[in-house]
Amino acid sequence: MAAYASTLILIGLAVLSYFVHNTAVTISILVLLAIKLTPLSHFFPYVEKQGITLGIIILTVAVMAPLASGSLPASSLIKSFANWQSIVAILVGIFVAWLGGRGVNFMSAQPSVIGGLLIGTVIGVAFFRGVPVGPLIAAGIVSLLVAAK
Repeated sequence: MAAYASTLILIGLAVLSYFVHNTAVTISILVLLAIKLTPLSHFFPYVEKQGITLGIIILTVAVMAPLASGSLPASSLIKSFANWQSIVAILVGIFVAWLGGRGVNFMSAQPSVIGGLLIGTVIGVAFFRGVPVGPLIAAGIVSLLVAAK
């Protein structure tokens, strides 16, 4: 019965994502459904264990592509240290990367929060035009709040 419930939830989320025009989430859910409903389901342990790492690799490749292709020249990177907005961007980048690292560790140590993080991310993506990178950062923030108590 639980397998049917998770399938129905995924279908509902896919429909919702489609209607709010969030192609990334729609495709992600459809890929998960394809894996779940076919013999590929034996790959779920790999997806669960290595999915975040693979996603981070793909995201990093996409972010670094302008540098690799030459559309972001090295001189632009050097100029990043020349104005205050770029320095703030560097500092925020460091902080967010640190939060994401805390988030990965926190989700491993406290799997009970994953459901809430997923629901919050889906709501943020579906209704506020967010992007689904939120769970790692959200988990990092939650880890700061939980550790503060």
